[in-house]
Amino acid sequence: MDDAQYPAGPPVQWRSGPATPYEVDDGGLREDMVAADPLVQFSRWLADATAAAVPQPNAMVLATVSASGQPRARTVLLKQYDPGGFVFYTNRTSRKGRDLAARPLACLLFPWHAMHRQVIIEGAVTALTTAQSEPYFRSRPRGSQLGAWASRQSSVVASRAELDDRYAELERRWPPGEPVPMPDFWGGYLLAPHAVEFWQGRPDRLHDRLRYRRADGGWVIERLAP
Repeated sequence: MDDAQYPAGPPVQWRSGPATPYEVDDGGLREDMVAADPLVQFSRWLADATAAAVPQPNAMVLATVSASGQPRARTVLLKQYDPGGFVFYTNRTSRKGRDLAARPLACLLFPWHAMHRQVIIEGAVTALTTAQSEPYFRSRPRGSQLGAWASRQSSVVASRAELDDRYAELERRWPPGEPVPMPDFWGGYLLAPHAVEFWQGRPDRLHDRLRYRRADGGWVIERLAP
């Protein structure tokens, strides 16, 4: 297209809101402040985000790469984490499911903007077994269980009515009081981290970035330039 049809506008200026306790000089993020294990440090920051009433602090951006090399990202919810890694659930036939089947590597980003913090996690991803996935599926609200069956995630749907009709059909198939089985195309994934970065906003764009990197069976902590 002719660029003249779309003249460039003025530069976008981002103005942050009122100062928060995380904006002022609180010592920033120093190596002597953080835990030796990134999972311990993540637990601390997640607790901070929860205490600060950050909306859905377990929401994270999941970035994958398709078999053809196309990067893709979407928001999912962290459902569990432990020394083994970070767990989320999805339809295995979705775009992210297909991406992870082709290239089982991913990146997670927790965007706690209100606190001027981010956590970025990179690692290898493995699919959980049916036995590992079912307990969480059973804990979901009944509507979400039916929704997992109704939606062939990422496939083209002719209309909203088609989706609603499919859901209504499933309600009749499994009426209230009858258990909804877990679909065989749905389940959990575990991302085992090999790098975890903690990002703390600081004045003048001189942000603090501390990265944990696996090395020799443990973790080394490195400071990255902002």
